[in-house]
Amino acid sequence: MRLLELVAIISLAGAATATAQSVIKETVPGIVNFSRIDSTIACAGATTPAALADVKKRGYASVLNLRMASENGADVDAAKAAAQSLGLTYIHLPMNSAAPDLGLVDGFLKAVTEKRNQPVFIHCASANRAAALWMVKRMVVDGWDAGKAGAEAAELGLTNPVLKTFAIDEAGKRAKR
Repeated sequence: MRLLELVAIISLAGAATATAQSVIKETVPGIVNFSRIDSTIACAGATTPAALADVKKRGYASVLNLRMASENGADVDAAKAAAQSLGLTYIHLPMNSAAPDLGLVDGFLKAVTEKRNQPVFIHCASANRAAALWMVKRMVVDGWDAGKAGAEAAELGLTNPVLKTFAIDEAGKRAKR
């Protein structure tokens, strides 16, 4: 029995390490809290329109902006113009973290799973919303459990417990469909 317990503990530790190794934090001028997972996705916070040139250089095909136009410093029009001038697909799905639009999750899942948008750069103000929605994607599309998806989301910038609960609830709703 002890051997089985030890194997289970080692397996769990290995899974946690594998998740930890997949998130790579980088300092990128003009981008707050830039984290990437291999070449598939990057999640970040506030991003200046000028920093989108670096996003393009890193090979991303699209920018998914979750910021509300009314947020301080969220120059949505300038970001859209910069992205389009660089040949990046620009997707704006404004998310109010205090009262998220439930239809937004389906739009997000569609956007991040469309081949033409990959790899995708997702950002909000701090990376909380970006990481929470990525957590939903991991659970619904990739079949991850809440623990594994939550651990990765935390590394990407999810610190808000309300958004984490939102992600788990939204994933659960879609799993029952």
